Amino acid sequence: MGPLERLRKEWFILGIVLVIAVARLEPGVGVKGGPLKPEITITYIAVSAIFFNSGLSLKTEELTSALMHVKLHLFVQIFTLVFFPTAIWVFLQLLSITPINEWLLKGLQTVGCMPPPVSSAVILTKAVGGNEAAAIFNSAFGSFLGIVITPLLLLLFLGSSSSVPFTSIFSQLFMTVVVPLIIGQIVRRYIKDWLERKKPPFGAISSCVLLMIIYTTFCDTFANPNIDLDKFSLIIIVFIIFSVQMSFMFLTFLFSTRNNSTFTPADTVAIVFCSTHKSLTLGIPMLKIVFAGYEHLSLISVPLLIYHPAQILLGSLLVPTIKSWMVSRQKAQKLTRQPKAPVKV
Repeated sequence: MGPLERLRKEWFILGIVLVIAVARLEPGVGVKGGPLKPEITITYIAVSAIFFNSGLSLKTEELTSALMHVKLHLFVQIFTLVFFPTAIWVFLQLLSITPINEWLLKGLQTVGCMPPPVSSAVILTKAVGGNEAAAIFNSAFGSFLGIVITPLLLLLFLGSSSSVPFTSIFSQLFMTVVVPLIIGQIVRRYIKDWLERKKPPFGAISSCVLLMIIYTTFCDTFANPNIDLDKFSLIIIVFIIFSVQMSFMFLTFLFSTRNNSTFTPADTVAIVFCSTHKSLTLGIPMLKIVFAGYEHLSLISVPLLIYHPAQILLGSLLVPTIKSWMVSRQKAQKLTRQPKAPVKV
């Protein structure tokens, strides 16, 4: 990851801390029914803007080269959207007897249900020199799958508020996620050359809109006198999140490098990052839709807000180690493939 990219990521993490602090000081501004009118500006306009921006920036032509690597795609998507949420659910059955805040535990389950992100997994795969095309394809394809599968998983594992009917959730997701994404892709076809020349800061735009969403979410929390977050639960959740990430990265690494595996070292890099990273950009708007009316929505959001910077931090720290492993593995494979020179008589 280059210094500019690292700076942008650090800026976003600092931004999360800042907007939560501002929400704590003045929750009345962004609260539901407040001056910002988040029930309209955030629920519809901001969420639509994020996905229009994603559709505009997504290079669909780059995905076609990775399309045929079916085994890799199947592994990543099954691990992310089936194994991950199921394993977290089993783990949470054990944690449910502990004094950890139940809403933070529900938040851990929502992390498991999220699709892979379009940005961080690709950036880290590129930094290592792994299979970037596969990372782009799986991140984008996982996000598309997530539009349908993530709400189903959330409803399956957690249920939803009775005030939000199932059909309402999907109609809102369709109008604020699918439609803007498609419109963004259509508009991209007509201004593709201009986009290539100017290279607009799509990531920064999405990050700013996302900070607005996070701000209003926490305004609702701090405006509610009944919510109390104990420090013990928060510290334990941070420890669990780092442990889950390390364990799952190690698990995907072991599986993709086993003896009968057909994956290349570059494939393994894409698998490790894409299978274990979770999308904040898709996650926070989706939680606001699926759990509309929950007074504990922001507590449910906390583990995802921790998971996002944690995956970037952990991934960045592991880049040199994974890169040296990949290079040495590739060299070893080249040596084994080289034909032996004939012996001169």
